[in-house]
Amino acid sequence: MSEPNRIPIPDEISNESIRTFVSEWAKITEPERIELVSAADDARLINEALAAGELFPAGDNRYYSRSHPGDTARSEERTLVATSNPADRGRYNNWQPTAEVKPQLIERMRGASRGKTMYVVPYLMAPTGSPLAPYAAGVELTDNRGVVLQMIRMARVGIDHFATLTDPDFFVRGVQVTGNPDALGHGTANDQRLFATIADERTILHFGSAYGGNALLGKIAHALRQASYDGRSSGRFLAEQFLLLGVRDLETGKTAHICGGFPSASGKTNLAMTLPPQALGERYRVDFYGDDIAWMWVDDDGCLRAINPENGAFGVAKNTNELTNPTAMEAIAPGSGAIFTNTAYNERTGEVWWEGLTPQPPANLDGWLDWTGASIAERQPAEQSAPWAHPNSRFTVALDRIPNLAADAADPAGVVVDAIIFGGRTRDREPLIRAIETVADGVYDGLTLGAEATFAAEGLDGQLRYDPMSMRPFFSYSEGRYAQHWLDVLSQVRQLPVFAHVNWFQRAPEDGHYLWPGYRENLRALNWLMQYRAGDVHGQQTPVGVIPTAAELDLSGLEIPAADLEQLLQIDTDRWMEECQYRQEHLAELPDLPAEIWDAHRKLRAALAEQASVAEPSASAITGE
Repeated sequence: MSEPNRIPIPDEISNESIRTFVSEWAKITEPERIELVSAADDARLINEALAAGELFPAGDNRYYSRSHPGDTARSEERTLVATSNPADRGRYNNWQPTAEVKPQLIERMRGASRGKTMYVVPYLMAPTGSPLAPYAAGVELTDNRGVVLQMIRMARVGIDHFATLTDPDFFVRGVQVTGNPDALGHGTANDQRLFATIADERTILHFGSAYGGNALLGKIAHALRQASYDGRSSGRFLAEQFLLLGVRDLETGKTAHICGGFPSASGKTNLAMTLPPQALGERYRVDFYGDDIAWMWVDDDGCLRAINPENGAFGVAKNTNELTNPTAMEAIAPGSGAIFTNTAYNERTGEVWWEGLTPQPPANLDGWLDWTGASIAERQPAEQSAPWAHPNSRFTVALDRIPNLAADAADPAGVVVDAIIFGGRTRDREPLIRAIETVADGVYDGLTLGAEATFAAEGLDGQLRYDPMSMRPFFSYSEGRYAQHWLDVLSQVRQLPVFAHVNWFQRAPEDGHYLWPGYRENLRALNWLMQYRAGDVHGQQTPVGVIPTAAELDLSGLEIPAADLEQLLQIDTDRWMEECQYRQEHLAELPDLPAEIWDAHRKLRAALAEQASVAEPSASAITGE
């Protein structure tokens, strides 16, 4: 079945649509050979990568890789969504017309894989048999063996998955071409890197990076950008950057399933992989489903269901340790098959290290190389304080290595969603948890989600960097139509999940200490939420939602000062009024916003104004004014 005068396409590829796709791009990129891969090829590819110096041993069945120093993170400014419809332009999606973007990418990719192997990676971003499986099938063509190895850990890889599809010709077509890293002009006016999801053609073209977020096309480009577009186009589902976990009450046997969106550095992975507080460990178990992406749809019974489309975890190494995330540490232990990228590496012992793994770096510097491959022992005095690991260093590991993986994580039926939570990193204003009463208010809260960063340096002290639904870098069409799709999908749900906002990062204004211990203790807030949904607790009504009373929180085994608890469970009306003005400006930037969202905003503002007017006379009475 080889095609004359062309590079032979493996006979195992019998799907004519895949063969045509491979043939078309082989003519453009001009690889030396074409290889079909599956998960069964992992060990062979690992050995080949070790022999080629692309991987290094990091102990028992663990491996280390180092990327090009200019290729260490997702490049949002070089990432586009392209369609033929200008109405898809949003505030954050870097929309460009397909007619302009696609020719640019084809030209950059032309001949760029000469001398390399084109790996054909068929994959499924959903459990086999899922109702969303038709939207989960994809084929990634890549000229980078490291990308293949990471995809094997992150997706269900193999041509056999296509045999289970009702339409094996309906799949996402992805092409990743690495290019010459030294000639790409990283960060210059002549930067050649370009990453585009051509959403209405279900095609993903990425040029100039072999780093995970830019190169693992099944993950962000397919499972978020493309899937979000498909979800709206079909009217069938939501694709979100959400964690998915289950909290099982061992006494009753019931499990509550919670989805949640969190901006970067707001504790999403740690929450997804959390364990119960030690004092409650005999009563509760936390089941892990996913730490990054959830697809949600309404089943025939009117229940909102969710799956994690990924088959692995691509975690940030920095500050991952036995305290912050013991689950992750067990998942990436020796024997796990984990791949570490851009951590520090000891070429003599095979150890890896990153900032936060231990309180101090190893004292014996013999053999230690930093993330660039430079000897740490030979650093000059001015270099001594430089990080050993890149701040965005990563570990990649298969889902089945996570010790508290839910028994039904691969169930194609998914799980019923009981709660949808949002959580940012804010030092004040946001209480520990607040339940939100209506769908419109919940979607509004998600659209105004944000987190504090280094705003003081930017002259924006107290203002959030808004990250709507934690999807800011991943929107594939306008934010307003996205919000409307949320409202449309949830209008079909008979028993709605409860919405809530959480905040683990409140600080005392006097000395800056965290008011809440976080980590495992966060489960206490989630338990309250499920009790509230069941009607077992009632909380206290505030303008921004229902918050717990101190007596309603199960704090057994937890010592927390009464003053801290009081501050965690109160609303600063003045700060919220200030926040409302920021939200007004933020929402005004989002095109096509539904009237229901503006109504929710006005309702919040009015409730805060009423609260302020009630509080003012009270204060006057106390002071005698």
